[in-house]
Amino acid sequence: MILGIFAADLSFRASRMPGMGETLISSAFAVGAGGKGSNQAVACARSGGKVGMLTRIGRDVFGELALRTWDQAGVSTDGVETCDHEATGAAFIFVDQATGQNAILVDPGAARSLDRAFVERARTRIAGSRVFATQLEQPIDAALHALQIAHEARVTTVLNPAPAPALVMPDAIWSLCDIVVPNEVEASMLTGVDVDGPRSAIDAADILLAKGASHVIVTLGSQGVLLRSPTLCLHLPPVVAGTVCDTTGAGDAFMGGLCTALAEGRTLADAVQFANAVAGISVTRPGTAASMPARSEIDRLMRRAIP
Repeated sequence: MILGIFAADLSFRASRMPGMGETLISSAFAVGAGGKGSNQAVACARSGGKVGMLTRIGRDVFGELALRTWDQAGVSTDGVETCDHEATGAAFIFVDQATGQNAILVDPGAARSLDRAFVERARTRIAGSRVFATQLEQPIDAALHALQIAHEARVTTVLNPAPAPALVMPDAIWSLCDIVVPNEVEASMLTGVDVDGPRSAIDAADILLAKGASHVIVTLGSQGVLLRSPTLCLHLPPVVAGTVCDTTGAGDAFMGGLCTALAEGRTLADAVQFANAVAGISVTRPGTAASMPARSEIDRLMRRAIP
């Protein structure tokens, strides 16, 4: 089960970001399905997981895109509420046409009002899950309450602290997390450590472990993944599937693949390798939800690339 937002991605490719007061002509534009929670749910479903989405959307054209995206991927929408007077979320995405790197500005729309009452209505679905995952594009209070429900029900809990909040995270959240999955930027913001590779990722992960997290996975882009627990330290290189085209959905692809593998009962190290393969394929394609690979593609890449 995944709590998060849907956002229609308005993606622009260009050589650089415009400055204030400046207008540039982009080299490409696309509208697609996004939002971290939704992307992760799609990645989970396409990689073989049985997953439901918990969110709110508007009764508008972007909401229709959300429902169509989830239906095509096989994501359950039993936990999705539709609002008549709030718009569906949307995101501006700048993609550097030379590197595929991205910068994102997101508005959660109707999902901005996700709260404890919404989470309470989903209590049975959360407590009945094998894995529960959430992020921070919706209010932190909703994420915290959902993690509490899952933790009390002994559901495996996964927090993707993205985007890392400018305000201090509530201390109580860390001990509710079986696994915390930040990227290098988020790990830096959350810990004050300048994370630029595996060694500094260990230092940041140790701070999050000290706060109460059981395991920490720091995704490092082209430098792979650092998996850290009180008894384990493992650096895994990326799984290369081809030329990098667009990194926008990579972290969400990793999260979705990780949740699928954990629900299947794989060890954490094996789940990270599986998630690495999902992310490795996603970056070879443009878009976010549209870039998520099918299970057959993931299995084929793992047979070829992982001994």
